[in-house]
Amino acid sequence: MNRKELTEIHSDFLIIGSGLAGLYAALYASKFGKVTLLTKSTIEESNSFWAQGGIAAAIDPEDSTWFHIEDTLRAGRGLCNTKAVEILVEEGKDRVMDLIALGMEFDTAEGGLELGLEGGHTKRRVLHAGGTSTGREMVRFLIAAVENNPAITKFENTGVVQFVSDNQSCFGALALDHKFNPSLILSKSTILATGGASALYKRTTNPKGSIGEGIALAYDAGAEITDMEFVQFHPTAFYMEQGESFLISEALRGEGAYLLNSEGKRFMTEYSELAELAPRDVVSRSIFLEMKKAGEKHVYLDLRHMDSDYIKSKFSNIYNFCQGYGLDITKDLIPVAPAAHYTIGGVRTGLQGETNIKGLFACGEVACTGVHGANRLASNSLLECVVFAKRAVDGAIQTANDEDDSSTFPAELNIDECHYESSDTQLKLFLGYKAKIADIMNRNVGIVRNSSEILSAISEIEGVSTSLDKLSGHYKHKLEMVLDISLLIARSSLVREESRGVHIREDYPGEKDEWKTHTVYKKGKEPSFVGV
Repeated sequence: MNRKELTEIHSDFLIIGSGLAGLYAALYASKFGKVTLLTKSTIEESNSFWAQGGIAAAIDPEDSTWFHIEDTLRAGRGLCNTKAVEILVEEGKDRVMDLIALGMEFDTAEGGLELGLEGGHTKRRVLHAGGTSTGREMVRFLIAAVENNPAITKFENTGVVQFVSDNQSCFGALALDHKFNPSLILSKSTILATGGASALYKRTTNPKGSIGEGIALAYDAGAEITDMEFVQFHPTAFYMEQGESFLISEALRGEGAYLLNSEGKRFMTEYSELAELAPRDVVSRSIFLEMKKAGEKHVYLDLRHMDSDYIKSKFSNIYNFCQGYGLDITKDLIPVAPAAHYTIGGVRTGLQGETNIKGLFACGEVACTGVHGANRLASNSLLECVVFAKRAVDGAIQTANDEDDSSTFPAELNIDECHYESSDTQLKLFLGYKAKIADIMNRNVGIVRNSSEILSAISEIEGVSTSLDKLSGHYKHKLEMVLDISLLIARSSLVREESRGVHIREDYPGEKDEWKTHTVYKKGKEPSFVGV
């Protein structure tokens, strides 16, 4: 299709995704030019919006950036980019104070900001807003600022089909609205902030749309993808035999909740001296082992010894949710089990959010800066969003200023995907294939893995790819992306022959020094390995 056949939009910054990273990037970029903000659903539907955890910042006088850095590096199990961690922690304090100066209200206690304690942290440094609704409150705050900003044009229910790229430079993206009308958005800089891929698993805390589409788009455009074997499972997601999961915040354990096995016995003290406050990889694995020993599908979270009025006020959204299932969490045990929660790997970036594709930047969960290593420290994700969103914009400005004036957009584009159509039959087929892959991922590429199960997963997923011809247009393209990312996770998990952080191989139970490397994939090439 020729460019003349498309609606064409020009922008200084194209930002894809409306989570915390995308919104913060849009707001900051608006100071420097015209911003186009795309989101494939509504502006509220994002992982950030549903994030119950807080945002970690070393702002207490008894804390320090050094302690926060040490906690982050310890959780990351030797795979963190130390410089990126230093930037995250040191600039994170400034970004949090910027938000407060803009009017963002975090929860307070007598004497100032209320600081919580979560797993892996040695100091109280986690700020919350609205109790365990921090992500929602931060997103709402930024949405209001974005919608009142004349330099930002947002398009909801508009998804990106492909980047306008020659595999070396990115000039924008082709997008389709909910009626499948195509638009060509040409931009000096494209910033990807689409979130992660944990909804590829059957049990997940993520919205249904978090299937790694941004990673797949970048991969298709020639970007490097790294560390996809590291999928963090949240230890305590509400367990129900049927239906969607619900995140039971780590803050509950920070305030004193216990984990009990099927016999009613507290077990975390047997796995870690930090007990319930151990890093997430340790807690998730411990729960998995307890469930396996007992042949059960869940364990329990016990709040009965805690002050009931405090629970009802501090954790009102969790209290109300559980009440809907007939549980009074001040009196009843909460059934919990790990669920896929956070994609540590993603589009490989430098410290300014830059990728190996000129003009394409990434920030937030879709990106892999190296700050999380092999296991993300609780409440560092929202911090990463604001720190590296700003850095991505700064990097985009610098790159645009360095551009040669002779740089031009491609005259012809390969955009056959514009001829998309949708039908209920196609949707039903796509959802069926996606559910089959989610079952495979949960069963064979979950918390604890081994080579035979991973190989079986790869074979089964490749088998689903033979059904692609039954789909067309939009849903064929979406299934291709689901297949690409699922296979990247599985193949990366097979390649790493050790256990490190959230990647646990029962056939390779220990860490190995030779695996202090990052796994890097590029479309059409064999994986490469980059040292820490």
